Amino acid sequence: MNSNSTDYVLADQVGFLLRRAHQRASLIFKNTFEDTSLTPQQFAVLAKLHEVNNVTQNKLGRLVDMDPATLQGVIQRLMQRGFVLRNQDPQHKRRLIISLTETGCEMLKNCFELGRQVSSETLQTLDKTDKSELLRLLRLISE
Repeated sequence: MNSNSTDYVLADQVGFLLRRAHQRASLIFKNTFEDTSLTPQQFAVLAKLHEVNNVTQNKLGRLVDMDPATLQGVIQRLMQRGFVLRNQDPQHKRRLIISLTETGCEMLKNCFELGRQVSSETLQTLDKTDKSELLRLLRLISE
């Protein structure tokens, strides 16, 4: 073993800490959103559709950072629940336009507060300055 191998402490590694933080945030999301039966990916798609309105499926995938296969499954499940519609773009037949339904909009009204609760509980051990700094740093490393 070389001398550097003894300097490695797993608990000090960014990937390990991010994974643990993600696990905690995911558990908080699961518990908070339990009554909605929404997954984090489904909520992300609905929330982004609320922000941008009608959008191509391709662009939506980029906006929520989901690969096409995952996004396809998420959209399919949201369509089955009546939360989104998928229609052909009248000007480009190969493009699919995704939009929220009225039912999807109604569901989101309740979910935005739940989303705020998830963020609040996830960051509850940080003061206001640390919360802002963490979010700023996460945005930097996720670009």
